[in-house]
Order: sequence, then structure tokens, then C-alpha cells
Amino acid sequence: MTLAHTIELEALEKCFPSLEKPAVASLTATLRSGAVTGLVGPDGAGKTTLLRMLAGLLKPSSGKLCVAGLDPIAQDRQLHAILGYMPQKFGLYEDLTVMENLTLYADLRGVTGELRKQTFDQLLTFTDLTRFTERLAGKLSGGMKQKLGLACTLVGQPQVLLLDEPGVGVDPISRRELWRMVHELANDGMLILWSTSYLDEAEQCREVLLLNEGELLFSGSPQDLTQRMTGRTVLITAPAGSHRALLQRAICLPSVSDGVIQGKYLRLILKEGEDHQQVLQQLELPDAELTEAEPRFEDAFIDLLGGGPNSKSALAEIMPTVAGDSTEIVIEAQGLTKKFGNFAATDHVDFKVRRGEIFGLLGPNGAGKSTTFKMMCGLLVPSGGKALVLGMDLKTSSGKARQHLGYMAQKFSLYGNLTVAQNLKFFSGVYGLSGKRQRDKINEMSTAFNFAPILNQTPDSLPLGFKQRLALACALMHEPDILFLDEPTSGVDPLTRREFWLHINGMVDKGVTVMVTTHFMDEAEYCDRIGLVYRGKIIAAGTPDDLKNQVASEEDPSPSMEQAFIELVQGYDREETA
Repeated sequence: MTLAHTIELEALEKCFPSLEKPAVASLTATLRSGAVTGLVGPDGAGKTTLLRMLAGLLKPSSGKLCVAGLDPIAQDRQLHAILGYMPQKFGLYEDLTVMENLTLYADLRGVTGELRKQTFDQLLTFTDLTRFTERLAGKLSGGMKQKLGLACTLVGQPQVLLLDEPGVGVDPISRRELWRMVHELANDGMLILWSTSYLDEAEQCREVLLLNEGELLFSGSPQDLTQRMTGRTVLITAPAGSHRALLQRAICLPSVSDGVIQGKYLRLILKEGEDHQQVLQQLELPDAELTEAEPRFEDAFIDLLGGGPNSKSALAEIMPTVAGDSTEIVIEAQGLTKKFGNFAATDHVDFKVRRGEIFGLLGPNGAGKSTTFKMMCGLLVPSGGKALVLGMDLKTSSGKARQHLGYMAQKFSLYGNLTVAQNLKFFSGVYGLSGKRQRDKINEMSTAFNFAPILNQTPDSLPLGFKQRLALACALMHEPDILFLDEPTSGVDPLTRREFWLHINGMVDKGVTVMVTTHFMDEAEYCDRIGLVYRGKIIAAGTPDDLKNQVASEEDPSPSMEQAFIELVQGYDREETA
């Protein structure tokens, strides 16, 4: 049993000369052990700055800070003996095996002899990595890397654990396992602070600190904040095929604070005191079905920050309308296969995507969706089968096909040492733009995304949300009619995610076709159809509602997208075992 510890913050402040406002402003709070505390907020809220001060890596500008009775700067040695800190980019050595990484951290922590053997046995069992001790860390899936990172952080049995966005880029099954492990540690008395921009994770915490621009907006139980939204969250059944246009109209209404697509429904948050039926009149849907929905922490979070986007996409306005009809097949996989040695990462996969459709590839880390995705946009050569774009085989006509494609990578492929303006110029030049046409396009993008204040900054110095906007702008310079998005919103906060999907929905309404991979299950709801990839195969396909209906039962007649994902994958495993 770990000792009960607290973290005491009193008027804590951190200022950086480069920022006008404090990164953390006059923060007072007490955090206790025995359950997970969530540190929640959008990009630039001050979450990482606070964690780095707690770990003794940054000196506060003013105020008091005490971790387990210790001053992180003056008593750093004593603190490091009882503290585990897992930063966002955790320092795994990718060319070392799982066991070699653990051994390195044990050496750094001074864990030797019999205690080392016991610790390794416990941690490998705890993280379910026993079978993978000889595998290189670089060859692990995203979820397994996070579990190894957690195991390395736990070498030396810390009593205080600081986790900076450990769920980023991790599929729902791996995230659930991470949470199970962390709850177990908290139940044993460890003090755990989990920073996140995934708001369904915040609902798993006993208490949350909600930060925005360095300031504390809320402190307490997530349920207390969520209950404030009772009666203000509604589901409207949208007429078939009109979701995207209807959502763009709905969010512009003065009575609506936020809106997202949820399967066949529009999920809207109404401002306080607004009449539900009045909203149906304003949307010209007087007879549509409207039901009250259980509010989520995310609803309360968005509302507290002043609501989601409330205008049409400025980006969609400057994109041309794509000619062609909705029956045209623009992306097709025929028996698509990719082998690495004897291992089939993609195994005879078939699907078709029509013009103006959003097609989502979902799947656990390591399931083969990224391999499939890379073959579809010409970045990997198939071992067998065909990847076709507009009927052209990417193996033989990749140059011609690529003129129609925009690609946005998971790790945004921006040049960190070039300025924003230079990145825009470089990518537009790569896509064949020059002279007046190039200057006009750069100006249009700068206006649509409000780049003017940051044109002379480098992407490396920008928050994640700005990097994401820049990566999307660079991918669209040549006005492609097909867009490939590989986990485009990994790690960004819900407000930035809404803005991103506002642009995507606006472009799809103009006939652009989108293929996307994602780990955000609420994001999968924006897709017209989904292919669930597991063990290199598509194990389920259909609309988001089709997939949810496949796992619906009497006990749970309306499962979430996340429940559908987990149940379909685990059901496939059960059938294979049987």
C-alpha cells in the first residue's frame, strides 16, 4: 500500500517572455491520492507546463508548489525517487527491445538484483508485454508503446505518477487497457494526474481540473459539470442524405451553442432557456423527431469555452465544386494485399468509395489500416491486388492520379525550419502552382485559416491546432477532388476537431471525396460508411449505425460507436478461437 500523498498548488504562475498571457495563471488546488485526477483543456491551456513544474523541470514564476511534501526545485533528488513522469513524447529507445528499455530504466533508477527481477515480472504481467520482451520498441503498435512507456515509468515503484496525454494515437481497446492499469494503481493509493484532451477520458476521473489559456475554469467532479447541461442536449433525426448541410445551418443559429453528427442524428447543444420546438422551426423541420439526450462531459466543456464554431467553413467557400455524380466510384481496393515476409499486414481487402462520400478506416493499433491506407494513396506498393483511384492503377499511373489527391499525414509532413509562408509556398510549388496563381492561392488560404499573424513563425513553435490547419492548407493547395486523411486530429482538442470537420463537411458538400483513418469514435460518426480493419481484413463494413446495430442487444439497445468497435473486434477474436 502506497502512502497517501497530496499535491498542493497555491497561486502558482508560470510566464514565458514570448507569451503575452501567463502559461499557467494563479492556480490554486489540492490533488489527493487514491483515484485518478484529470487535467483537461484545449491546446495551449497550460497542461504540459503545469506537469513540467510538478516534475521539477520548470521553475514557477511565482506562487507555491508542493508535491508529496517536497519542493520540486529545492528537493528535486528526493522527489525524483518517488515520482514517475511520462511526457507526451516518451523517451523509448526504438532500436532497443522491450526488455532492454526496461533494463535501461532500472539502471537509471538503481533497481537491481532480486527486486529488479520481481519488478520486471510484475510490470510485464501488468502490461501484458511478457510475450514481446525480445521485440524492438520501434516495431510495437501505438498502444503497446504506451504500455511499455507506462511500465518504464513505473520502474522504481513511484508514489506520484504524472501522465501527459498517454491516450493520444491509441485505439479504444488499448486506451481501455491503459485506464484499467491506471485505476488499479490509483486504488493501491498512488497519486495520479492524467492530462488529456479526450473528454470521454475525463469522465473516468474522480476529479478534473479544467484549464483554458492557463486559467482554471472548473475544479471538481466531471459529473457536477455535466449535470449543468441537463435539458440542453438534443438529438434531431436528420432527413436522409442531408446531415452535413443541415449541421452547417444548425451551428449558425443564435440558439445553438454546438453541434455534431451522431449516426442518423444531429446532436445539438442549445443555449440556456431555448425552446426545443423553436429550433425545429428555424431548421425548417417542424415534423422532425427531437429527443433529449444524456449530456456528456464534452458538451459541458464546449459550452464552458463559449460553444463550438458558429459559421460556415471559409475554406469550403474558396474550394471549387467538383463535377461528377454520386454513383461514380472514385477509390477502389480489389483484393488488396501487402506482405512483409510471411506476415500479411493487409489480406485481400475489397471496398469501393463513391464521389462525395466520407469513407472511414477504423481498427486497433497494428490491425493493418495504415498499411491499407498507404497503398490506397500510392505511398506503398501492394504485394497483390489493385489500388485504384478514378479507375487508374496507382502502380502504373501514380503521377496522373496524384494530381487529383490531397494527403494529410498523421505526423504532419511540414518543414519545421521553414516559416508558415515558406511552407505554403513550397507545397503549392510541389503541386505545380507558380506566379500569380500561386500568390492568389496562398492569400486565399491565409485568409480562410487566419494565418496572417503567424506567417513568419515556424510550425515547430506553433500549437498543435495551428500545425493541423497549416497541414490541411498545404494538402489542398492544388484543389484536389480526393482527400486522404491519416488520423488528422490525433491529439488535438475537441474545439479544433470541430473546426477541422466543419471544413471537411463543407468540402464534401461540394463533391470532394474523403478517405480517413481515426481513433476518435465520435469522429467515425461523420463517415458515410466505415470499414473496420482487424488482422489485415475488413471484419465489418457499413454505415456507423449499421455497425452499432450489429452489436445492439436487449440490455443495450443503443450502443456507442466505441462499444461497437470493441465488441466487433472481440467478437471476431472469440469466433477465431472457437
